[in-house]
This record gives sequence, structure tokens and C-alpha cells, in this order.
Amino acid sequence: MRKVDNLALEARTEAWRSRRERVGYNATSAMLTAWKKAEDLAYLNEVSSVPLQQALRHLQTAFTNFFAKQAKYPRFTAKKKSRKSAEYTTSAFRLRDGKPMLARMTEPLDVVWARPLPESVKPSTVTVSQDMAGRWFVSLLCEDPDVQPLAENGAAVGVDAGLEHLLTLSTGEKITNPRHERRDRKRLARAARQLSRKATGDGSNRAKARRKVARIHARIADRRRDGLHKLTTRLVRENQTIVIEDLTVRNLLKNHRLARAVSDAAWSRFRSMLEYKAAWYGREVIVVDRWFPSSKPQRDSSRSGLSALKQEASRREP
Repeated sequence: MRKVDNLALEARTEAWRSRRERVGYNATSAMLTAWKKAEDLAYLNEVSSVPLQQALRHLQTAFTNFFAKQAKYPRFTAKKKSRKSAEYTTSAFRLRDGKPMLARMTEPLDVVWARPLPESVKPSTVTVSQDMAGRWFVSLLCEDPDVQPLAENGAAVGVDAGLEHLLTLSTGEKITNPRHERRDRKRLARAARQLSRKATGDGSNRAKARRKVARIHARIADRRRDGLHKLTTRLVRENQTIVIEDLTVRNLLKNHRLARAVSDAAWSRFRSMLEYKAAWYGREVIVVDRWFPSSKPQRDSSRSGLSALKQEASRREP
């Protein structure tokens, strides 16, 4: 997938620079047919054509977003050791004995389900990926019938993000910052030093050391993601309206003294989870200006800034 994506990006970039020609998906699909006939790219015929076509479709989406000024120019995937993935659409997979079987395979994938697949649900895509720690994942995209809007409860809460406490709610509750990265900082530093001592190249010792570092990073990310899922699900279930600040995380990361702590807090991930879960369950997330005084008392009132956040939520309710 990486090779096809890079070839198509190179062809589209060259066409624009030399001839001011926009090359679309259909043209790159025709190029793929020619690439498969080349002697040095014959290995592309060993895999299903569906993931290769999906890579071209994703590149087309990336260019569409770029020309709409919604994203930066697509970049080349330079590292073979980066996360690998392949996406299969309905024509290239089926479920056999409750397990996905992909095109060009004789046996279904031996998967361990994170949760049961909803009954009478047909996945639209299957994505197989491998992370930097060497772990394999199979993701099935489907519509879950159990995800339904919750009954309205009229509750509203203001949420203030911080570092001393991960979140402070307008109810007075303070959510402890778990500081996942700090807990494994010594192990991570030790593994990074061991990796730096290995000779550069593709030797097996360096590969083992690289996977060790990646496993520690994966452990940190898994704990952080699990904690955020539990927290955002609880907030969405308990409140009809949730008010948060529009924090400019990108600017905060420029502060080298706070960058590591801000990154570990994962405020952007928290907001993203909160917004899509609110959309699922019929809740509302209100984002107020970052200059809203949520972390200090109001000048004309004894209420705290968080109380003002809650008042803002109540005022905006229909």
C-alpha cells in the first residue's frame, strides 16, 4: 500500500509541476495496471487489488481536502517501519465461522474479538494493520444498532481542562491527571538509551530494541485511550449539555516546559471523543472561546468561572 501510495503521489505531483495537470483517481487507477506489468513491481500482483485501489481512493480524498484548503499537501510515506495497513471493501472479504476471510487467503484470520460483533450486522470494510510494536489489529466498520440517542435529562456541566487536575467540573468534582507518560518515563528512557547504542541499519538487535521502545509507547497510549474512553462515556451519559473551552493545543505544545505534560493530557483526543459520542447519543457539546474565564472568579459575581460555564450551557439549551 505504501509503495502504490507513493508512486501515485509522485505521478500527481510531477504532472502538476511540469504540465499544471490535475491527475485524478481514474488516471492513477490506470497507472496501477501499468505498474503491475513492470518487472520491478511484479510483486504487486501477489496481493488483492482492492487494498491498492483503496490507497488510491484515500489519496484522492487527501487531494480533495487539500484543494478545499482543509488539509495540507499529501506527504510521502518514507519509512517502511511506520504503521502498516490494508483496507478491504465488501467485495474482498467475507465472514467464515464468525471470522473475517480476506481475498487471496485460504483460511480466515485467527482473531481474538475485543467485543462481539452485533448480530445481523454486515461490515462494510475490514482494515488490517500492524503498529510499531509489532501488534496486528483487525478493524471492522459497521453500523451498531445498539447506539441510540439517550433519554434527555436536562443536566448541564462545564469542563475545564488542566494539568494539576486533568479535568475540573462545574459540579466541583476534580478528575485526577493520571500522567501515564510519567509512570513509564524511566523505562522509556532506559529503552531509548539501549536503542541509541545499537548500530544503525536493519540489524536484528536494533530491530528488537526499536520494538521494545515501541511497546512502551503503545502501553502508554493504550492506558491513556482507555481512560479517556471511560471518562468521556461517563460525561455523555450523565449530561445533556457539556461546555468545554476551545484550547489551542498546538500553541501550548510550543512551550517546551509544558509540551510533554500537555501531550500526555491528550486534550485534543478528549474533545474528539466527547464530540463524536455526543453525536451518537443525542447530546450537545458547546465549545466556548479560549478567553472565557473558566479558571478564575468572575469580577461581577462570586461564582467561579466553571459555574459560569455551566450557566452558559443552561442559557444555550433550547
